[in-house]
Amino acid sequence: MRPTGIDLFAGAGGMSLGFEQAGYDVVAAVEIDPVHAAVHKFNFPDCAVLARSVSGLTGAEIRAAANLGERTIDCVFGGPPCQGFSMIGHRALDDARNALVLDFVRIVAELDAKTFVFENVKGLTVGRHRQFLRELVEAFDVAGYTVRTPWRVLDAADYGVPQHRERLILMGARKGERLPDYPRPTVWPADGEPAFGLERGPTCADALADLPDADSFATLADSDTVKTTRFGVPSRYATEMRCTANDAWHYGYVRRWTPAMLTSSARTEHTAISRRRFADTAPGAVEPISRFFKLPPQGLCNTLRAGTDGARGAFTSPRPIHYLYPRCVTVREMARLHGYPDWFRFNVTKWHGAREVGNSVPPPLARAIGASVIAALAAKPKRPRKQLDLVATELLAYDMSAAAAHFEVPSLASRRDRKSGAKKRKQVDIEMERIAASAKAA
Repeated sequence: MRPTGIDLFAGAGGMSLGFEQAGYDVVAAVEIDPVHAAVHKFNFPDCAVLARSVSGLTGAEIRAAANLGERTIDCVFGGPPCQGFSMIGHRALDDARNALVLDFVRIVAELDAKTFVFENVKGLTVGRHRQFLRELVEAFDVAGYTVRTPWRVLDAADYGVPQHRERLILMGARKGERLPDYPRPTVWPADGEPAFGLERGPTCADALADLPDADSFATLADSDTVKTTRFGVPSRYATEMRCTANDAWHYGYVRRWTPAMLTSSARTEHTAISRRRFADTAPGAVEPISRFFKLPPQGLCNTLRAGTDGARGAFTSPRPIHYLYPRCVTVREMARLHGYPDWFRFNVTKWHGAREVGNSVPPPLARAIGASVIAALAAKPKRPRKQLDLVATELLAYDMSAAAAHFEVPSLASRRDRKSGAKKRKQVDIEMERIAASAKAA
């Protein structure tokens, strides 16, 4: 039987995909944003998706939703949003804004998971934020888990992704279980120095050169998908993204899909002046007016950002400029730069789609982490025989209201409006007690 994984704060599913490719069955995913939850459900049709907050969610409810019974949970993984610290002299985890972090610890304990992986921003390792991490290690200790220390920040570029993206990774195990080790780098970045025994990593050109120009398809002005035979000769990296070889699926489930479809490629309309500025910008430089970064064909992409959600004005984060065409990259091109294979789909809008990519952990990085956890579990990854159909394309077109209706949950905006600061503070006051109680019950 394949190891069992559960994804908290799942987004569209970057960590879900990486862990699946490492050999896990990802049986449940929790994601509060129903638009992202719908995309996750499309790409992982056999996974139980809970479109709700982890606040108040119990391990028993997750087990029931995924019909797990008493099945062992091998790994819980995810990246809860956190503030890091509040004020000097105060405990960081006493800050109500960090309540979701304690929910992560509590659910790990309630599920009696063998291991966990906690990912977050690199900034938590700097200055006063380090106190947050020390308190988090203490919280896991209270819950019955040991954390691998010293903690480490991993760069996706060291694991086969053509993008610099650094993430804090905490790995831990139930006391008495073997602690996972951090994965060794598999490549050296294209703009770095080679290390003995490592391969050169993919570049922006390796990722994008075979994709046709979205601007050459008139239909992509009103759609994100077009059928085409204009794909160029793929690099080794692009060959894996196109899944034209069995090894490209790693230990994940093969999806039935149509390789001739160019998806997630809605065009962006730029003014003639903007296009002229983009064309005049040197690769690897920042265009001075828009502040957009222009991709270097033989280098790496800068860190892709998600932008803000609807509650904060729905601003799209700047997408980089294509190294060859005078335009911003498409969502599909962002996905290539992030390590998502071409069968993986995103919301049809550029705003939601870009957020789904920018918010996620690159799947190759997640795969490397998942493989290290599997090694600690002494499990042997196996390629599954079952293939999955990706047919519920309506899930990709949902706006917030439609997605909320699909999952029969309140809209995200109204849920935020109802949540008061007093409720948050009360929740924090009882979370450490819950964690300790869960550990004792386990």
